This record gives sequence, C-alpha cells and structure tokens, in this order.
Amino acid sequence: MRPFYPQLVYIEPRALDYPLGKQLYEKFKKEGVEIRETTSHNQVRNIPGKNDNQKYRNAKSTLVIGVRKTLKFDTSKPSAEYAIPLATGCMGHCHYCYLQTTLGDKPYIRTYVNLEDIYESADRYIKERAPEATRFEAACTSDIVGIDHLTHSLKKTIEFMGERDHARLRFVTKYHHVDHLLDAKHNGNTRFRFSVNAAHVIKYFEPGTSTFLERIEAAGKVAKADYPLGFIVAPIIWHEGWEEGYLELFERLEAILPAYAKKDLTFEMIQHRFTKTAKRIIQKRYPKSKLEMEEEERKYKWGRYGRGKYVYQDEQAGELRNTLTDYIDRFFPQAKIEYFT
Repeated sequence: MRPFYPQLVYIEPRALDYPLGKQLYEKFKKEGVEIRETTSHNQVRNIPGKNDNQKYRNAKSTLVIGVRKTLKFDTSKPSAEYAIPLATGCMGHCHYCYLQTTLGDKPYIRTYVNLEDIYESADRYIKERAPEATRFEAACTSDIVGIDHLTHSLKKTIEFMGERDHARLRFVTKYHHVDHLLDAKHNGNTRFRFSVNAAHVIKYFEPGTSTFLERIEAAGKVAKADYPLGFIVAPIIWHEGWEEGYLELFERLEAILPAYAKKDLTFEMIQHRFTKTAKRIIQKRYPKSKLEMEEEERKYKWGRYGRGKYVYQDEQAGELRNTLTDYIDRFFPQAKIEYFT
C-alpha cells in the first residue's frame, strides 16, 4: 500500500515557531495541499462530507499540525512508565480499534512539532528515575510509523533515546514504511514492535493498513537493522481456519527473521474484546463489517473503574492462548511471551 498523504491540512499558528512546523507547512504548500488555519485542534471544523460517515473517512485523511501544550506525560503501565506524545490518531480503518471510542468524532491525525519541549520533559523523567531505565511508549494514541515518512519525528526520538543510557523507547505499527528508520542510531534502546495477525483478520478487519506479507517483510528489515524486535498478536480473533491462519503467521516470521534476532524477541497477545459503546460505533461506521460481536456468546470481564468489556468464553480463550503459545514455543523457543489478555 502507498504511504499516507493528507488531503487536507490544518495548522496552528504557533506551529510555525518551530522548525518542523515550518518544514511541513512549506512542504504541503509547495505540493498544493489545501491548508487551513486553526487556533487549536479542538476548533477544527467543517471536515468535508455529505454525512457523518463521509466526514469520518475524510477526517482520517486530514492532518493537524500543532503544538503539544500539556508536557506532563501520561503513564503507560505495564508496558512503559510513560507515553511520549508525538502524534494522535491513525489513518487506518481497523473495525475493532479502541481509538473508535477514545477519539470520538475527531479521528483526524495530529502531529506535534515542538519536539524540543517534549524532549526536555522526557529528560526530566529520565533523570528522576536514573540509574533505573525509564521506558517510553510512542504509540499509545497513534500509529506513529504511519506518518513518520512525512515528519521524521519518530526517527529523531529514536536517536534521542539512543543517546541516553537510562532511556528506552517502544512503539508498535501496522505499517511497512520503515526504510527511513533503518539507519537510525538507536543503540539498542528502541524496541520496534509490529502488530501482526492471521491473513484473514488483516484482510477483512484492518483496511487501510499494510498487508500481511508487507508487515512480515518489514519485520525482517527491522531485524537486520539490529533493533530489538517484538510482535503484538492482536486482536486474536476466532474465525474459520484460525489455527492454520496463525500457524502460517509464525511460520513466515520464523522464515524471514535472522537467527540472531530470534534470541531477543517479545510477544504480546490480546484476544478480541469490545464494549457496548464500541459495538454501537463500529456498526454505525462500518455497517458491512463481519466482525463478530454477539454479547450472549461472550464473557463479560470487569475492568478498571467499574467498566467492563466482552471477551471470549474461558474455553475459547484458553484454546487460543494454548495454541498460539505452542506455536511461539515451537518456532521461537528463546522468545519472551509478555502476556496474554
């Protein structure tokens, strides 16, 4: 698939005070992209479209160039101590995505250009915890790789973390546009993770993202660039032929990864889940989706703050977990399985 390119750009005036803001403004102006001014991303209005679904889809191809005002980082336990804010939003159309509910009616993509301010805050957090390493997650609210060919914010952040003894960076992506990141001076401080799945799941439930084979090929490139590597298998979906589908996934990964990369692999596994709110939004935005969300066939699992979600029944969840764990043990015996949830 082609890399993301915005059809409409909004820019906050303060963004032009920063080198990256000026660079992006000049780039899109030169290439004839429509640019509108906005005082804040919250004031973005008039996304084109005849109805809500058209506006939603057009918002997914809209980029807001802004300044990150809140420089207190959110926590990101258990995978990291903090979320480092580089971008928000995603151009993908994954039917099940939790951003459907957290971003509400503002699914446009935001990139923050005041990287110097963000790095200054990161340095404070690093110093507070030294000599213990501080882990930062760069993909809590976005797929940062999906826009980094335009901004190179992630590449700069990888090199920023690579220069610090007590800093570690993590992120995850569904995109294969990684070539510009391969020569980044990461010094082993960044774990590059790919969200992977059975080919059936990617084809039918993850439109607007890189294909099954594109992601696997990109993972091979990243491994050869000596990044520590990880995979998030999510969401694990029970579907006809799921055993063969996930077996193919691990067979292909084993075939493409060099032997040395297999010694430091991590796997995270997340079964499909949904909330009542998410189900309602998904059915509205993707009315033809074949994503199974029958509440009576699921188990209700209570979460934090008194809110819950629907997951697979214990027997199904157990079979998914045992089968995928067996595959990982077979093909990657030295890998670490961080969790199944």
